[in-house]
Amino acid sequence: MGKLKAVGSTLTRLKPTMGSLAPVERSADAYRRLFKPWHKWYKSARWRALRVLVFTRDLYTCQWPGCGFTSADTSRLVADHCEPHRGDERLFWLFANLQTLCKPCHDSRKQRAERAALLA
Repeated sequence: MGKLKAVGSTLTRLKPTMGSLAPVERSADAYRRLFKPWHKWYKSARWRALRVLVFTRDLYTCQWPGCGFTSADTSRLVADHCEPHRGDERLFWLFANLQTLCKPCHDSRKQRAERAALLA
């Protein structure tokens, strides 16, 4: 059997690539999971049960003043926090802090009102 020849080191020939790595791109969901861990509460069985209780209390009717939209289709309704919780667990689960809104009112009017309150 013949002798093995020594393999030359390739480390000196490799180019450094650390400086050329692209920044990590995160999806909106990945960003929420990393920086807003309370978003996982929305997927819990406890939240789903609380959401139905809120809809039942409000008779499946949007509570936004002047709207009054009613639907038995819960995909068209949102259990909304009256006072934004922003990660406060007590406010998140507080039944009295929840109201039923239709999806259009929640996604436009309520969001606009919250943004205006932040700027004021």
